[in-house]
Amino acid sequence: MALLERVSTLVRANLNDLIDKAEDPEKMIKQVILDMENQLLQVKTQVAIAIADQHLLEKREKENEDKHAEWIRRAEMAVDKKDDELARAALERSMSYEQMRESFKQQIADQRVEVENLKSALHKLQQKLAEARAKSDLLISQHRRARAMSKAADAHAAAGQEGGGSRSATFDRMKHKIMKQEAASQAKSELLADNIDDRFASLEREQQIDRLLNELKQKRQSA
Repeated sequence: MALLERVSTLVRANLNDLIDKAEDPEKMIKQVILDMENQLLQVKTQVAIAIADQHLLEKREKENEDKHAEWIRRAEMAVDKKDDELARAALERSMSYEQMRESFKQQIADQRVEVENLKSALHKLQQKLAEARAKSDLLISQHRRARAMSKAADAHAAAGQEGGGSRSATFDRMKHKIMKQEAASQAKSELLADNIDDRFASLEREQQIDRLLNELKQKRQSA
């Protein structure tokens, strides 16, 4: 994620090195603080969005669970009415929601990781910004005193820097990628092709439904 890479770069920045290498230390430190403030606003926004997405996934998971329970209830009602065909149809519908359960669990787990990563980045950036604000005046003053002590050496260094391009590398770059596995909801549908694999898959599904139906009947009889 590009935003987290930028935040990581700012967090790793060495303020002392930045000021030492800058032609205008005061301008440099103010720019760093401004960059941090801008990134902080973006991270706060992303944290809010990620949390909202997590809540939405959790709501959809709850709706899926409710639908699964509802079809089980309907299957029980059909068994009570001695309607095996209707009970089998209800059980088959409940199985489709059962298959969605793991997908939702994985998506929610991935989303929680993203939220925690963003919260961590936000906390680190807030600390770095507080550090930069606290140190800015002190660092600038120290730098001015150091230059005042050896004007000749500073003038020579400044001349060399102008020709060498000292601004070419002021931040250490850190590659940090957040991998978020997008678990896609898979809806299984029966193929019409008459091949042996499909026929066995259909047979296994019928056996599973028979087993669920028998278990449901036994449960209802003992109730």
